[in-house]
Amino acid sequence: MPVSTTVHGRTIRLHVSDPDVMGWGSIDGGQPGDEVWLDRSFDGGRTWASGSRLGATTTPTGSTGWRTQMYNVDDWNNVGVGALRACGKAGDRPEIACTGWARNDRNAGSRSTAAATALMMLWDRDTGLFETDGWWTGANALTAVIDNARISGMGSYRYAIAQTYDKNVNARDGQFRNEYLDDTGWWGLAWIAAYDLTGDSRYLSTARADADHMRAYWTDKCGGGVQWNTGIAYKNAITNELYVQLNAALHNRIPGDTTYRQRAQEGWEWFRDSGMINSGNLVNDGLNDACANNGQPTWTYNQGVILGALAELHRATGDAALLETARDLADASTGSTYLNPGGILREVNEGDDCDSDGASFKGAYVRGLGKLNVALGDRPYSAYLDRQADAAYADDRDSLGMYGPHWAGPLVRPATGHGCQHGVLDLMNAAEAG
Repeated sequence: MPVSTTVHGRTIRLHVSDPDVMGWGSIDGGQPGDEVWLDRSFDGGRTWASGSRLGATTTPTGSTGWRTQMYNVDDWNNVGVGALRACGKAGDRPEIACTGWARNDRNAGSRSTAAATALMMLWDRDTGLFETDGWWTGANALTAVIDNARISGMGSYRYAIAQTYDKNVNARDGQFRNEYLDDTGWWGLAWIAAYDLTGDSRYLSTARADADHMRAYWTDKCGGGVQWNTGIAYKNAITNELYVQLNAALHNRIPGDTTYRQRAQEGWEWFRDSGMINSGNLVNDGLNDACANNGQPTWTYNQGVILGALAELHRATGDAALLETARDLADASTGSTYLNPGGILREVNEGDDCDSDGASFKGAYVRGLGKLNVALGDRPYSAYLDRQADAAYADDRDSLGMYGPHWAGPLVRPATGHGCQHGVLDLMNAAEAG
């Protein structure tokens, strides 16, 4: 009985049978004529079939309580990841009360798989994206799901890889390219992860097309670097961090390659010397028109992606100095009280919503930190990752396994979405892997 509520002295409960993957509702403490039913949702409780009232029934004469029949939680024939809630009312009163949403423990046996299952409730089966239109954030969410399949061994959501690819490969500029070069980099890394999990060469080919598209916008302004947008000459951190990681990853997966390794090395050397890494070993957003550090915020994702990039470049080159540099950068960000007030990571200007771009940033941070942690023999950041995961699990989670924006709490209702959810899945993946 994961969730319950009350109305006019009646107690309404949702009951879940894990072995059956089914649930039912009950109402107790009332009188004949009281009503109880179930709602079922396939998008994390955002919508449900209005008027359906699954199993709607009334308490019979001579009873003070009653229950519905049992209903499936999921709809696997249509790739529907479901949730149930129980609702009811007193027979002589109009007010309706509903429990929170919950589900069985199928594909939710650990913190990471539960977070993955909740995230997949937000995957739109028609578009192949998350919550209909998440583009670059959708790339991050898909990467988190793929990483979870690799780390946890749960392959239930592998279907989303091919379906996302098939439904979107010809969108925008094709091959997951568009005018924002950082968007292209995120998708390129998603297809690297897909290739690692499945071995399907078309994903590697798309990652190559993405890297080549980014390379076409490496310009001489500020001495090099990839510009942020095909029509905007701004040189920023995230685009170039992704460029380094994607090119190094391609080298590590293409036998005999030298081109992508050279691009990755050139990208890192330019980034290292660009001035975007400030005196505190934190990374600001980009460069101003005078090609100097613009002093804009040290977003968390800028601190993390470079760590994954350096871990990948170290694998490509064997240069131990890259890991030492990465460790210095990671020590600065994990030790920053500005980024970690009270010891728990908080995005710069963190809001109470999960719809903004910034809702995805912390996930990218811990994903990169996790990659570095695995690359270092002493696993120096495992305790940090565990602390973040414990805080989010305790203070930022609802009955359905959905997470909000604040890992230190409190849970903001109803602020959940795929940005916040993939961020926590990235976190649970990194903690489990480390």
